[in-house]
Amino acid sequence: MHVDRRSLLTLAAAGAAAPGLAQTSDPTEIIPLWPRRPPGALARLPQETIVDRIATSGVQDRYVTGVGAPLMTVFRPARPSGAACLIAPGGGYIRVVIDKEGFEIARRLAQAGVTSFVLRYRLPAEGWADPADAPLQDAQRAIRLIRRDAAIDPTRVAVLGCSAGGHVAASLATGHARQVYAPVDDADRCSARPDLCALLYPVIDMARPNAHSGSRTALLGPAPTPQAEAAASPHRHVTPQTPPTVLVHAADDPSVPLDNTLAYLAALRAAKVPAEAHIFEEGGHGFGIRLAQGKPAQAWPDLFLAWAARRGWSA
Repeated sequence: MHVDRRSLLTLAAAGAAAPGLAQTSDPTEIIPLWPRRPPGALARLPQETIVDRIATSGVQDRYVTGVGAPLMTVFRPARPSGAACLIAPGGGYIRVVIDKEGFEIARRLAQAGVTSFVLRYRLPAEGWADPADAPLQDAQRAIRLIRRDAAIDPTRVAVLGCSAGGHVAASLATGHARQVYAPVDDADRCSARPDLCALLYPVIDMARPNAHSGSRTALLGPAPTPQAEAAASPHRHVTPQTPPTVLVHAADDPSVPLDNTLAYLAALRAAKVPAEAHIFEEGGHGFGIRLAQGKPAQAWPDLFLAWAARRGWSA
């Protein structure tokens, strides 16, 4: 991916106001998820396109569509603690944002010693044999590859997801044991269960009225059956094996109703899964780190890291 000088200077300026965001280049360590074509690939793979919204956002703010070759971008900290985190950015299942809910969060976690892997997962409406399972296939495979990484502690692997990426993360947390693809190598002998889960303003419920309509349509089509909605709603599949979870949401979120977080929290409590929720009065939707500055929601990274430390995950 090309990063022009203007984008770098603008991002650096933004980082001066919001610690942890400044970085002059993208990491060069990229891990493809699949050694050959992804599961369920049709004859023609989607063609990748990256768009930078710097003209409207004022900082580097990229998203990707046409994900035919899913991958992870790796952020390795200067002083690694051994903890690792798979980050699933949002994008309504029609795009995957790169910076706002991916690289910016990864840089903040790297400051805390966490090795982060930003996931570029496949988008279900772009042509796959099992479209609703394609993001989960990528998430399971990603966790297994991370666990095979000798530079991290395989007992301290978390997943963090934002918005539709929160649906990816929650689907992984509740569906880590589902066999959604045939094993391809020795990495697939590793567990796909995250040790911890963090969900930021997550898409959870696929049934109306709480569903995020764009994510629902992209994942399940324009008229899903009640059975399909239930199968794709993670709060309906929480068990005692679901990993401990922290949830973050703003009460004024105009896109994904707070009821999504509340439904998942209720399911965790019913299953006696350790959980913590932070519901902020202000923050809106899609705030990540940069857009939370100056709002109550800006506290979420510290709250998440403190919670994770109490559970023995982060330093």
